[in-house]
Amino acid sequence: MKNLLLVLALLSSASSAMAEKILSFGIVPQQSASKLARLWTPILEHISDKTGLKIRFSTAPDIPTFEKRLAAGQYDFAYMNPYHYVVFSKAPGYRALNKARDKRIKGILVVKKDSKISQLRNLDNSTLAFPAPAAFAASILTRADLAADGVAFTPKYVSSHDSVYRAVAKGLYPAGGGVVRTFKNMAPEIRDQLKILWTTKGYTPHAIAVHPRLKQSDAQKVQQALADMYQQPEGRQLLDNIKIKGFEIASDHDWDDVRNLKLTDLSDL
Repeated sequence: MKNLLLVLALLSSASSAMAEKILSFGIVPQQSASKLARLWTPILEHISDKTGLKIRFSTAPDIPTFEKRLAAGQYDFAYMNPYHYVVFSKAPGYRALNKARDKRIKGILVVKKDSKISQLRNLDNSTLAFPAPAAFAASILTRADLAADGVAFTPKYVSSHDSVYRAVAKGLYPAGGGVVRTFKNMAPEIRDQLKILWTTKGYTPHAIAVHPRLKQSDAQKVQQALADMYQQPEGRQLLDNIKIKGFEIASDHDWDDVRNLKLTDLSDL
C-alpha cells in the first residue's frame, strides 16, 4: 500500500511539474533589464492569461549575450531584431509569429539638442556610440548610411539604446545610434536634451518568433493572443506602454527585404 501511495505521489508530482512548465520569452535588451521587465511583464501576463500557458519574461545583460542565447535556443519565444531573425531562423530555426502592425523599423542618429552638427559629414573622424555591432537599425543601418556618405568614424559599442542616449546627452560622444521607439521611451530628462539628426530607410520590424521545439498549437495560441491585443482596451494600453500599435500575424517571407541586404555574418560584425 505504501509503495502504491508513493507511486501515485510521484505521478502526481510529475503531472504537476508538466502542468507548471514555464516558457521563456526573451526580449532583446535594447534598454535596461529593469525597464524591459516593467514594460513587458504585464504583456506576458496578459498572454499567459489568454492562452493558459505560463510565460515568463527573460532578457540578457547585453545584445551580444542575447545573440549567444538565441544561437543556443535558450528562449522558447523571443522578440528579436530583423537581422537576428534572418540569422536565427536558419539555426536553430526560430519561426516568425508576429510583427508590429503598420510599422517599418528605421535607425536614427541623435545629437545634443544644442549641437551645431547639422549633417552626417559633420561627424567625420568622430567616435560615435552604438548599442552593439548587430543592433540592426540602431547600428547596422546607421553605420551603413554614414559609410555611404563618406564619413570616417570609430564605433564605440555601449550595450544598449538607453546607454547611447545617456552617453550623447552627457557629451561623451557627438552622436549615437538608436531607433524612434526606444528614443520615445527614454526618460524625458534625457530625451529632451537630444534631437534626431538622421533617419534611415525603413525595413520590416522586429520579429516575435518561437523555437521549433514548441508545439505548433501552443505557438498558435500565443500568436493569436498577441494579434488580438490591439482590439482589447487593456491590450491597447499595454501596447501603448511599449510604443507599438499592435502585433499582426507574420510569415517568414516578411523579412526578405532584410535578407536582400546580404549582410555579413554575425561573427564578422
